[in-house]
Amino acid sequence: MPRVSAPSDPFDVRSVRRAYDVVATDYATYLPDTRAEAPLDLAMVDAFAEVVAAGGDARVLDAGCGAGRMSRYLADRGCLVQGVDLSPGMVAEARRHHPDLTFEVGSLADLPYPAGEFGGVLLWYSTIHTPPAGLRLVFTEVARVLRAAGHVLVAFQSGEGTQDVAPAYRRFGHDIQLQRHRYTADDVALELRNVGLREECRLVRRAQGSERDDQAVVWARTE
Repeated sequence: MPRVSAPSDPFDVRSVRRAYDVVATDYATYLPDTRAEAPLDLAMVDAFAEVVAAGGDARVLDAGCGAGRMSRYLADRGCLVQGVDLSPGMVAEARRHHPDLTFEVGSLADLPYPAGEFGGVLLWYSTIHTPPAGLRLVFTEVARVLRAAGHVLVAFQSGEGTQDVAPAYRRFGHDIQLQRHRYTADDVALELRNVGLREECRLVRRAQGSERDDQAVVWARTE
């Protein structure tokens, strides 16, 4: 699939980068691992990792890796993980906490990898700051870096509309600007299909504990 040139600042990436650079240290402290994840959600990641490894190419891109907690989870399950994140602050935290893994700075809309580089791509709540008009560009890049018969797993808050999430960080003394976009599983599956990725299965579950939204995971693969 040909590479798509990204706009100079798609989807206000500078604002998102700035916000995560500010909160990176606290984010890594309060979310050091997967203990905050629901068992059902992690079961999807477990199955994804197993299938990718069984396909003979265990290279997985953790796209939007943050401080690296999901990268570590995948690596512990036999995946050869490469992490990429928009925020240099988050990448610095990932490198500090997981020095045996590889992380670099890059945009989901312009991934710094050649075509067919990975057997799997994980987007674990990585598209939540991408507005609807930008989803297709992100998924086009994901499809480009996947090998034939590659897999992608996308997790996100389920629903519609946009939410201001900056107040959640003000509790920790961070004055930032950050919005989150909700999508339905149908929305995400359609955009994946539009770039040639076929849905394999999905999970949609009700909010649990302190969650404010239902949660969804969509699994797709290259045709």
